[in-house]
Amino acid sequence: MKYVFLITSLFLSVLAFAQDNQELQQMADADQQQRMGQNIDWKELNKQDSLRRIKAHAIIDAGNVKTAKDHYNVGIIFQHGNDTIASRIAVESFKKAIEMDSTLNRWWYAAAVDRDLMRKGEPQIYGTQTINDSSTNGKWKRYTLNPDAVTDEERRYYGVETLAEQEEKERLMNLTPIIQYYMDSKSVEKTIAVIKSEFKKGKQSTYNVSEQMINGLGYMLLNQNMDKDALDIFQLNTELYPEAFNTYDSYGETLLKLGEKEEAINAYKKSLELNPQNDNAANVLKKISRK
Repeated sequence: MKYVFLITSLFLSVLAFAQDNQELQQMADADQQQRMGQNIDWKELNKQDSLRRIKAHAIIDAGNVKTAKDHYNVGIIFQHGNDTIASRIAVESFKKAIEMDSTLNRWWYAAAVDRDLMRKGEPQIYGTQTINDSSTNGKWKRYTLNPDAVTDEERRYYGVETLAEQEEKERLMNLTPIIQYYMDSKSVEKTIAVIKSEFKKGKQSTYNVSEQMINGLGYMLLNQNMDKDALDIFQLNTELYPEAFNTYDSYGETLLKLGEKEEAINAYKKSLELNPQNDNAANVLKKISRK
């Protein structure tokens, strides 16, 4: 028994000091990076995905998938496969990864399970997969869902929205982005008026004036060096969504850029009050206090 204990301890020690496979990491990073941007060459991307899966198979066969991050990266690589073999590998890999390290993003496991079920022609269970429905003029909707297969509590655990939140998300996806109105009108003043009007309509709105969409407009203006216009948008967002910490964080960022230090501090403090886990606000306030 003594020798078994020593061997087991040695084995666990080796696992503890195992290094993440850098080749898998690079392939997983490439998988994600190549999906960013607007002008994606999907034919070329599918080719690259296929080559990554071939390389990943070789790494698996060589026994070089050892750490939680290794299994996680294998899942990233295989989730974009076009058959049930690839989707099953993705599910098993993400499951193993979060069993080894529960701090990893658990959403990927839920998405892999839903995608695997979809490839098998079965209803998804978490609700992560959406499709473009040609029968409703190209509107977005969730792929067929078995709502009772898992609870909302389990959905939450895996970082997935509740069923009610998914319904609202689906509604917002099919609205016209308020950014589109601004791009057509080229007027921040008119856009602000429309945002206020649409916000009052609630679920009867035509434009997406969610907190995230308004913030997206603000950052688009900020990236175009239209700082004062961006500030007006962020300020409006704090008024419409006073309980959303991120709106105050963005408002504070713009105030700071414009040299409004005291007002920026107040905005960041409000953001931190709403979400004590907002590390960005905490770090900015620390930097300001050192100056």
